[in-house]
Amino acid sequence: MAISSSLDAEERRNLLLEMLGAEGRITISWAAESLGVSEMTLRRDLADLEALGQLRRVRGGAVAPLRPETFAQRSARGAAAKRAISAKALEVIPAEGMCACDASSTVGVLLGGVGHAADLTVVTNSSENFRAAEVRPGVTAVLVGGHREPRTDSFVGPLAALMAASLHYEVFVSSAAALDADWGSSESTAEEAAIKRIFHRHADKTVLLADSSKLGSRATARALELGEVDLLITDLDPRDGRLDCFRDHVEIR
Repeated sequence: MAISSSLDAEERRNLLLEMLGAEGRITISWAAESLGVSEMTLRRDLADLEALGQLRRVRGGAVAPLRPETFAQRSARGAAAKRAISAKALEVIPAEGMCACDASSTVGVLLGGVGHAADLTVVTNSSENFRAAEVRPGVTAVLVGGHREPRTDSFVGPLAALMAASLHYEVFVSSAAALDADWGSSESTAEEAAIKRIFHRHADKTVLLADSSKLGSRATARALELGEVDLLITDLDPRDGRLDCFRDHVEIR
């Protein structure tokens, strides 16, 4: 149901930011209908919010600005997409052996659903994902060392890299701040991108989890080329046209 079009510009923009915070991405057509305004008005609102650094306009809508965020901030957004991705990704988690997991909130949802492990070791650079893994039956959780980056709540740096590189993994499960068909996956900090590259180099298989709000965008630091990813899992139907640009590079689920 559309909200009254009598909203003034400030009220509309506050509502747009609330929508973006909840979903991670908004489309022009949906937001205009929801707020009861024209798409031209909505585009002006988005342009003003982008100028203030509060969102990034992309084709057809807008996404959250690509800046470092804490685990709690990331967890508060896109819950439905995370659940959809996790349901698809559960089968890539082995029952035994070693599995590397990054510090993403999407991976945290995935780990919370693991129920088939027999003798699985999960290695992660996130204390939140460590806690999600350690309570699962049949799982031993390992947290890499290093220093905690307060902007992202992830453990990074030389010590984290040294420990991550000292193990071999059957699979590395990662998310991304942004995903572009030419640029690959990228992160908001160079340190986070670096630890993901190390996990990838020491894994037999790399699985990338990316909700649709991440598609078609680039963050500060490149992490993985698409050719380095074995499987891309999104919240979209694999036949969705938004995934066409990725099909020649990676298997999609």
